[in-house]
Amino acid sequence: MLSHIDEHGQANMVDVSLKQITTREAIAQGMISMSKEAFSQVVANENKKGDVIGVARIAGIQAAKKCADLIPLCHPLALTKVAVDFELDEQDCIIKITSLCKLSGKTGVEMEALSAVSVAALTLFDMCKAADPDMEIHSIRVIKKSGGKHGDWQRR
Repeated sequence: MLSHIDEHGQANMVDVSLKQITTREAIAQGMISMSKEAFSQVVANENKKGDVIGVARIAGIQAAKKCADLIPLCHPLALTKVAVDFELDEQDCIIKITSLCKLSGKTGVEMEALSAVSVAALTLFDMCKAADPDMEIHSIRVIKKSGGKHGDWQRR
């Protein structure tokens, strides 16, 4: 495998031209914790900025599609599917964000899935910060991936 560092010590984009095209999929998750007041506004769709979940879903999808513009050395990918879903935990006032990214290609989609979750969480924060400036975004991670040379992987 070629080095990712050139003769001047500079990082380069990984050459994936010799890799096989396979169906690749990644699922990432993250959470945002908030006050009961902010959470209630989200659940009741009463946030002053509008449909918090709907806007965060679109923001997450856009982030996955723009991942290569945000992260240096990340390959631009022709994603075939991006889904961003939300699970509301009313007892603990936590919104769990899950993203799925998929394509047929030569490189994985973990960064796109992580970007989708991250930007969805940031959007939730932005839209709810007037009700709760003390929210916490946490536990952003890849939980599953499939395809490619290394095959399937899942968080235990």
